[in-house]
Amino acid sequence: MTKAGEIRTGIGGWTFEPWRGTFYPDTLKQKDELNYASRQLKVIEVNGTYYSTQKPEVFAKWAADVPDGFIFSLKATRFVTNRRVLSEAGESMQKFLESGISELGDHLGPLLWQFAPTKKFDPDDFEAFLKLLPAKQDGLALKHVVEVRHDSFKVPEFVALLEKYNVAPVCAEHFEYPMIADVTADFVYARLQKGSDDIKTCYPEKDLKAWADRLKTWASGKVPDDLPLIDAGRKVKVEPRDVFAFMIHEGKVNAPPGAIALQQEVAK
Repeated sequence: MTKAGEIRTGIGGWTFEPWRGTFYPDTLKQKDELNYASRQLKVIEVNGTYYSTQKPEVFAKWAADVPDGFIFSLKATRFVTNRRVLSEAGESMQKFLESGISELGDHLGPLLWQFAPTKKFDPDDFEAFLKLLPAKQDGLALKHVVEVRHDSFKVPEFVALLEKYNVAPVCAEHFEYPMIADVTADFVYARLQKGSDDIKTCYPEKDLKAWADRLKTWASGKVPDDLPLIDAGRKVKVEPRDVFAFMIHEGKVNAPPGAIALQQEVAK
C-alpha cells in the first residue's frame, strides 16, 4: 500500500472562449483543446453530462484524446437529482449509466450527483437514492460523490448515511452553500469556488498553500484540523485516499492557472 493517495487538481470543462489565447495558445485549434488541457491538468469535471445525454462514441473520443492517468469526473444527469422523490429516479439513473460512460475506461472518475440548493434532507428518501447507486457499470468500478447545498444536510445522520454507502460529499468552499468536510468514502472531492479572476492563480499564495496542505492530509488518510466537521466525534479510518480538487469560480478565467498552481504546490 502506498503512503498516500493520488492528488489531482483540475477545472470544470475545457470549452470556454476566454481561455483561448490565455490558457490555450493562439494557434491551437478548438478541436484540440481537450488534448491540450488534459496534458496540463490531471482531471476535468464535465458539466455537459448534467444537461444532456452523450453518446458512446463521444465518450470514446474523449478517452482517445487524453493521456494515460488522466481522469474525467462526470456530473450526473439532472433528471435524477432534480426529482422531488429521489427513490423514483431508478430509470433515469440507468439511462445515464448506460449512455456509454464505460467507454472512458480507466479515465472514468467520480460521478457527481449535484442537488438543487432548495433540496432538503429527507433521511428515508435520500437513503433510497443511495441504494440506487451501483458499485459497477460494465465491469468498471464506480465512485459516487454528492453535492448537497441546503443546510438541512448538516446533521450527523447524513454523514452516517454517506459512510454506510461509501459515498463522498463535495467539500465545497463556497460563499453561500454549506461546507461538508467530513470524510465518508475511500476518496475525497473538493470544489474550490471562492477564487477570483483578479488573482492569476485564483487564490492568494497563502490560501493555495493552505489548500495544498489539506489535500495532502486527506491523501495520507487523515482529516485536516482546520475545516469544520458535521460529526467531529466520528472516527475515520486512516488509509490512503485519492483526492480530487477543482478550481471552479464564477468568472473561471483563471481557473486553469489556479489548478496548475495548486498541483505544483501539492508537489512541494
